[in-house]
Amino acid sequence: MDWKIKKFDELTVKELYEILKVRAEVFVVEQECVYQDLDSKDENAYHLFGEDQGEVVGYLRILPKGIAYQEAAIGRVLTKQTYRKKGLSLEMVKRAIDYILDEIGEDAIRISAQAYLLKFYEGFGFEKTSEVYLEDGIEHIEMLYNRLSVE
Repeated sequence: MDWKIKKFDELTVKELYEILKVRAEVFVVEQECVYQDLDSKDENAYHLFGEDQGEVVGYLRILPKGIAYQEAAIGRVLTKQTYRKKGLSLEMVKRAIDYILDEIGEDAIRISAQAYLLKFYEGFGFEKTSEVYLEDGIEHIEMLYNRLSVE
């Protein structure tokens, strides 16, 4: 697995195409969710993705604080269906948390997670900060990671 973290203007056209393709594949087609994926936040994001033989198989974006929330954020987390149940998401989220804490220098990370992933994110130290709500027809829950309460 080849892991990369790049700012928007560092992505090649091919990388951007592969990222958008897999986001549509997972969120629009697989989850049958019609929503505005291209929300202008990508331009301010760090894009963390794993490639296997040139194919993007895992992806998430890191948003600096002030873009989506007061805190830094992780979103658009996905693993291509054929790569699930292999620990890829665990490694990817851990890499994102480490990057936010160590490279960006933030102590807090907010996410809007699909509700069924509550335990998954709690395993990293995220804490529930809202009740379940619908976002694009899918149950979500807001969660917060705070380095000061985890360490």
